[in-house]
Amino acid sequence: MQDGRTASGPNPSDPISRIETAFVNRIGQQRYTLWFPPNAKFLWLGHEVVVVYRNAHFQDWANESFAPAIREAVLEVLPETPIRFVIDPELFGDAKPADTARPTEKTAPAPQLNLFGEPAAPKLPKKFVLEPRTTRKWKSFAEFAVGPSNRVAYAAAQAAVEEPGLGANPLVIHGPVGTGKTHLLEAVYSGLRKSGEARPVFVTAEEFTHRFVQGTRFNKMTSFRKQFRDCSALLLDDLNFLAGKRGSLEEFLYTLDSLVSDGRQVVVTTDCHPRLADELMPELVDRLLGGVAWSLLPPDDETRLDILRRKSMNSQIIGDDVLKYLARNLKGNVRELEGALNSVRHFAKVTGQPITTALAREAVGDLLRHTVRAITVADIDRAVCQLLRLSSGALQSKSRSWQVSHPRMLAIYLSRKFTTATYGEIAKHFGVRQHSTAVAAEKNVRRWLTKEEQLSLGDRHWHVRDLLDRLEREVQK
Repeated sequence: MQDGRTASGPNPSDPISRIETAFVNRIGQQRYTLWFPPNAKFLWLGHEVVVVYRNAHFQDWANESFAPAIREAVLEVLPETPIRFVIDPELFGDAKPADTARPTEKTAPAPQLNLFGEPAAPKLPKKFVLEPRTTRKWKSFAEFAVGPSNRVAYAAAQAAVEEPGLGANPLVIHGPVGTGKTHLLEAVYSGLRKSGEARPVFVTAEEFTHRFVQGTRFNKMTSFRKQFRDCSALLLDDLNFLAGKRGSLEEFLYTLDSLVSDGRQVVVTTDCHPRLADELMPELVDRLLGGVAWSLLPPDDETRLDILRRKSMNSQIIGDDVLKYLARNLKGNVRELEGALNSVRHFAKVTGQPITTALAREAVGDLLRHTVRAITVADIDRAVCQLLRLSSGALQSKSRSWQVSHPRMLAIYLSRKFTTATYGEIAKHFGVRQHSTAVAAEKNVRRWLTKEEQLSLGDRHWHVRDLLDRLEREVQK
């Protein structure tokens, strides 16, 4: 494999020539000529760029002095391409230390290297052939377990692939950790690529922030904006990472406006509904609500069983009775289910026993003891008081003020949903005289949900459904 240069000079269509040109534009021709050709070279391996240094000393110095400029140059020419830094004295004709320390009677022939124009047969060094960097395997829709907790978000993600930019745009997928947000986002990305979209971009909010900071620091915002505003679709993972980062939020807002106004699809994931993200800019929240936001909830029993079956297909066979036991008793997210499967397989291997329900019970015993927690009425009481900034015991007071009575109704509704307590037990906890009052409170909340009403509680206005979603997450922490 050649590095893109010929005897007649640089080839403008070759990525390495273009990277070197972009790099020279950043550091100047004189500095480049002085330091790089004698001590460092660029390689394009088809799926990544490799920067090869003559020795560790130069690598340390160059990374400190030029690493940002190198990354910018590569991203300008080959967006989203990984970069690897290695040391290989042989590519510069340097002898290995072992050769001088222990000379042999027969001198080994000089390495045949023409990766950078030397007169030899074009042959890639052995180390690059034997140690290729593995490319990322993007998840697909076929691998996603669909159930009542995620069906609507799944359908919306598919629609973003089938008709990008024509449906609700932007699409926001939100939910707690381990419910499949990144999986769906990757599935959208791989689906767009297969459908022939020119250049969809998948980026985490952390990487977006890093590139923004580098663009600002080195006065390269034009290049930064070109990466994200010239794409056919933008997929941003973990939007909540941008919370409180004013500069990054403003830049993402302008990028979002630019893409949506041009009819290009934007999909973002975040850990909560945009209305509940207090640290996002109001303007950005408004733009996000202009599209559609769908939630992913922890999987129910049937969905958990489907997930376990999918995870166990390509490895050691586990009986359906064992999978049903795990699905029934483990209430966690997808990662916890996968961890439980790994625990069962490993326990069976080290003990030499067949995988049975009894073995599974023993293998995941600690996991069950530490993750399964019964939610009580008192837990709900504390969560409501904490979120709405009420003093402890406020919900047990005789006050009929709506600032207390409305949160009390919400707490009664959640107590019926998450606990096995009777109306009488719930009424007793909240200091209500009759259980019929608790029944009426639950009906009131259901009516609020049906009419999509708003409540003024604390120092803000809440949509009832959003407030309940926030309270449910607090209760299940």
